Amino acid sequence: MKLNNLSSRWSKNKKRLGRGIGSTKGKTSGRGHKGQKSRSGVAIKSFEGGQMPLYRRLPKRGFKSRKSKDIALINLSKIQDAINKKKISLSTIINLQSLQKLNMIKNKYRKIKLLGSGDIKNKFEAEVNFISKSAKEKIEKSGGKVTLIK
Repeated sequence: MKLNNLSSRWSKNKKRLGRGIGSTKGKTSGRGHKGQKSRSGVAIKSFEGGQMPLYRRLPKRGFKSRKSKDIALINLSKIQDAINKKKISLSTIINLQSLQKLNMIKNKYRKIKLLGSGDIKNKFEAEVNFISKSAKEKIEKSGGKVTLIK
């Protein structure tokens, strides 16, 4: 083995920029003249040289919940107020149609959810699509009955 047969594992690959015309990377250091790209610390994000960028090539996707729009939320306190004002008789079943007739809920809603805010003193029957635990407990405690519709 001789010195001229040895190979160096550490070779100097990197060109030193801006070290004169003779280095082939002098003056503008291979960046061209002026402009945004010739300055340091500048990257044009998502620019692909005039090609349609990836974020515009992919289709738009998303999720818009229709479920939340067509469910009316009503509290027990509102129903108790209507009973106190004699708008609702205790013999009628409280459901979506009866509340829409009394203008307590707008006609655009297709389902109803009873929430447990407020206290209930009278017993009544309710037909609802959804109900909170607290509302169900309060109605059953007062002697009422809840039927879930699917």
